[in-house]
Amino acid sequence: MVIEDKVIRSFQERWNLLVVLGPTASGKTGLAIRLSREIGGEIISADSRQVYRGMDLGTGKELSDYGSGEDAVSVHLIDICDPSDEFNVFAFQTLFYPCFQEILRRGKIPILAGGTGLYLDSVLRGYRMPAVTADQSLREKLAGEEMGSLRRRLRSLRPAVHNTTDLVDPKRLVRAIEIAEFSREHPHAAETPVTVSPLVIGIRCDRSDLRRKITLRLQNRLEAGMIDEVSHLHNRGISWDRLESFGLEYRYIGLYLQRKITREQMFQTLNTRIHQFAKRQETWFRKMERNGVRIRWIEGADPDAALDMIAELAE
Repeated sequence: MVIEDKVIRSFQERWNLLVVLGPTASGKTGLAIRLSREIGGEIISADSRQVYRGMDLGTGKELSDYGSGEDAVSVHLIDICDPSDEFNVFAFQTLFYPCFQEILRRGKIPILAGGTGLYLDSVLRGYRMPAVTADQSLREKLAGEEMGSLRRRLRSLRPAVHNTTDLVDPKRLVRAIEIAEFSREHPHAAETPVTVSPLVIGIRCDRSDLRRKITLRLQNRLEAGMIDEVSHLHNRGISWDRLESFGLEYRYIGLYLQRKITREQMFQTLNTRIHQFAKRQETWFRKMERNGVRIRWIEGADPDAALDMIAELAE
């Protein structure tokens, strides 16, 4: 389908962001690239691991898919930091908004694409995340408290906790309380710099078909050198513990390279964990819907179906 200029103009009058989301291996990147070419967009990645340089096969980062030369599709927030650096949802938000505004200034349509639910939700529901320096006196005060007491304190300050890992890690829990205390005392400190009006397209996949794609993709990436990629990262100085923190491919290939599991155990366990991860992504998207995010679903990564939907809604 070729989309008309008047449809693009109508789209821009109603929305300032197009979002493409879906579980791993659903084809969201390819769909975002096709839509970008059709409607004049630039892609902003919402992937918590593709931000890291040198982590390509393990994260599904296929830079060649974006094209080259005059035909290249612009993509942002990929390959922006080293694996030894920390990157989180606050850093994502901090980088997203200037990037988003710059794309709009160029008259293009920002397309947010990815499967990291927390990053997507932080934009779509406008998480308020102020830059908060360490409060040493508060940290000393909280140092002696038990986890249960700390959780209750955070819940009283922020009943709707976005990131549930804040509730299980002591350091993150203290930090979350620190931020919540600051936000209560400075209510305007974390106001988002721009209003986001999104049209959200979600890819719905047949479960058995998605399982097949996940397994095939894992086999292909292993054949393409994913084990060598993890080995190279470790040889560059990235510790096994740090690689394990990235989860999935980096965790289980790291265990294999340390001879803690066999290659067969690595493949079977990793395959199972990726399937489970896809289910958790789908659960997160349903949670986003319950929290008020309108997701318009299409069956599979069908560009014609997505373009038809855009044209119909923009009328």
